[in-house]
Amino acid sequence: MRAVPRRRCDWSKPRKPSKVVLKKEPVPRAPALFLACSTKPYWVLALALLGISFAGPLVRLSSADPVAIAIWRLGFSLLIVAAFLIGTGEWRDWKRISSRELALAGVGGISLALHFWAWNASIHLTTIAASVTLVNLQPAVVASISAVALRESPTRRQVVGIAIAILGALIIAAPDLRGGIAPSGNDPLLGNLLAVSAAVTAAIYYTIGRTLRRSLGIWAYVGIVYSAAFATLSLIALSRGIHLAPQPPREIAIFAGLALGPMLLGHTGMNWALKFLPAYIVNLTVLGEPVGATLLGAIIPSIRQIPTVSTLIGGAIMLGGVIIAAARTTRGSTVNA
Repeated sequence: MRAVPRRRCDWSKPRKPSKVVLKKEPVPRAPALFLACSTKPYWVLALALLGISFAGPLVRLSSADPVAIAIWRLGFSLLIVAAFLIGTGEWRDWKRISSRELALAGVGGISLALHFWAWNASIHLTTIAASVTLVNLQPAVVASISAVALRESPTRRQVVGIAIAILGALIIAAPDLRGGIAPSGNDPLLGNLLAVSAAVTAAIYYTIGRTLRRSLGIWAYVGIVYSAAFATLSLIALSRGIHLAPQPPREIAIFAGLALGPMLLGHTGMNWALKFLPAYIVNLTVLGEPVGATLLGAIIPSIRQIPTVSTLIGGAIMLGGVIIAAARTTRGSTVNA
């Protein structure tokens, strides 16, 4: 039997380098509604902030009942959400949703409905500055709920930022809290209390969103939540005999504006970001709403609420707290938003 000679390795010959394939980390993609302007959630939150800033002034311009405003706003929003559900195929997410997730989404929708009811009423009783400031105290509530229910405790830096932001919010609302000396407030104390209750219900809504957005696409999630909120407010309207239709063209235009700006660009944008950022960070970002809403309230001729010195000082302090708390916050992300 002939022996096969062994081959010696010729180390003098250059070896062909092996091809190394680097796997790219998936990045969050914004849905088409947000123009896919960036892969970072903070850019979507910036657009959401722009949309939400129009909520206070638009609600103040409306003469409809607060519940009617919320129902029409959600109704217009659901028409657009339905189109995105069909176009993206995210309605298929509903086939695999568990009963627990469905129940949680229902509670989130009820919380959103109560939030709209209380906050829309507060806008007509106190100033825009006080209402949007107090309703955005929700990060403090969200941080507490997140630490207990989601095990997402804020860092020391974030706690300091939240505290500074809340201090700024209280400075803005101080004139109303001292006895309602705001120029256009009808019952500032009641309006401020309603705004605080709206903050609590909004905190519950966003904390639930942080849980469910991990498994549900954005349109599948908001489709359930907005529908539950619409149904809840419709029952409230029927029980109280609130007039819903017909509405004058001016009111219809306001409702459509609320759906396109604060609802779809604002709320849906924040719900999209909940998949990638803790709920208290998302809420901290929208603390800039009082500044935007107050500026809009000052320049719209039919409102003309000139911001006071306390509003400007409080707004600067609050935005400083937001910057401190939101800095260097990174979360893992996935491709399917």
